[in-house]
Amino acid sequence: MCCYVIVTGRSLAWTLLSLLAFMAVLSAVITPRWLVGPPKTIDTPSGAELYAPSEGIYNRCTRLFGRNHCANFNMEGMATDSSVFPTFWKLSLFFMSLGLAIMGSTVVTALLGCCVQSVGRKSIFNLSGVAQAIAGIAYLLGMIFHAGGWGADRVRRICGIEADAFYLANCSLGWAFYCAVVGIVLTFACAIFSGQAEKSTASDRVQDKMNEGKSLICLV
Repeated sequence: MCCYVIVTGRSLAWTLLSLLAFMAVLSAVITPRWLVGPPKTIDTPSGAELYAPSEGIYNRCTRLFGRNHCANFNMEGMATDSSVFPTFWKLSLFFMSLGLAIMGSTVVTALLGCCVQSVGRKSIFNLSGVAQAIAGIAYLLGMIFHAGGWGADRVRRICGIEADAFYLANCSLGWAFYCAVVGIVLTFACAIFSGQAEKSTASDRVQDKMNEGKSLICLV
């Protein structure tokens, strides 16, 4: 049972930053805009239309039967043939998903942090900070493996046969890639800022409020 509810400006900021970091990476992973091919002019009944195919970690957008079509290409998950779902991208999806799972758990603990400040005599904020650092490392591995798969046949079809690991040839990086980068930076920022959140909930001002018998403590 929760005896004290403690909310400080720094703990609230850390919680919101953790949620933002999680959402940024999640949005990037599910969006097929990591790699964008060179634009092409397509003739349509309504006139010329500029179109650029794109690839995500496990999905893609292309032109089929005269219409733009976005769908997954990992129809059998990790068991999908490596000629369709490159092995490096399977590893990328695994590590990005692992990072999201860890980061998602810290978002939950951040919400619980206003009631539960410690687990097994360890600060929940410090434990969450360590977990967020691990999530950030998992994200980085996912990004590296994704770039390592740029030499796959499916990438060469839209980027050119010169495409190779860590070299995109005629393609460019899409907004989802940069969104993932922002999410990773925010994740490491959360790991660092968790210490400040812990200090704010264990400050003398909070202890004074507890000594006064208050169970709901809100401090800027």
